[in-house]
Amino acid sequence: MSPLNLKQPRDPASVYLPETPSQTAGPYVHIGLALDVAGLPEREHEIDNVLAEPEAEGQRIELAGVVLDGAEQPVADILVEAWQADANGNYVTEFAFNNVFNSFGRAAPAADDAGHWRFRTVKPGRLPYAGGIDMAPHVNLMLFARGINIHLHTRVYFDDEAEANADCPFLNRVPPHRRNTLIARRAGDNPAGDPRYDIVIRLQGPEETVFFDF
Repeated sequence: MSPLNLKQPRDPASVYLPETPSQTAGPYVHIGLALDVAGLPEREHEIDNVLAEPEAEGQRIELAGVVLDGAEQPVADILVEAWQADANGNYVTEFAFNNVFNSFGRAAPAADDAGHWRFRTVKPGRLPYAGGIDMAPHVNLMLFARGINIHLHTRVYFDDEAEANADCPFLNRVPPHRRNTLIARRAGDNPAGDPRYDIVIRLQGPEETVFFDF
């Protein structure tokens, strides 16, 4: 796994500071933060995979995905966190269980779902970027699992936003031959009649997903 570093060079003084030790997340982050998936009693309030209630403004969608390891096998204990703007391109910075839309959510695969996870949300709006050109609609993801020392950052864009993707100043910083690893494909509708987008995230291999060093 090789993150793509889009940051400015670090302060030279930082090279003299020792790095904090790290370890893999283990199964505990999955069990502790996805109680229903782990088969444990849920607490009164849980942050789950529903970011948008029916009353939320915008086009309701389902974002479904699977994370594959280097052997093309699903990572069953993956925990995925999503962070996105609302339909107007604004982040909701204060999470509340009574919000009709929250910018943050968590998802994990059910035991009988072959490693697939999903978010129920709205398609995000475009966000401003330095230089005056808006970024294309996207969802930021963080991945946690056994074998991943430091959580991975990536993004999901949408294949039916081709014009916005082509203009996106952030996406255009990714090498052209790797941009397709960030594109979710429209895959019909889910049972509720909402557009469904599928994304495959590969941790290793020739089609490895682009990961960012934020």
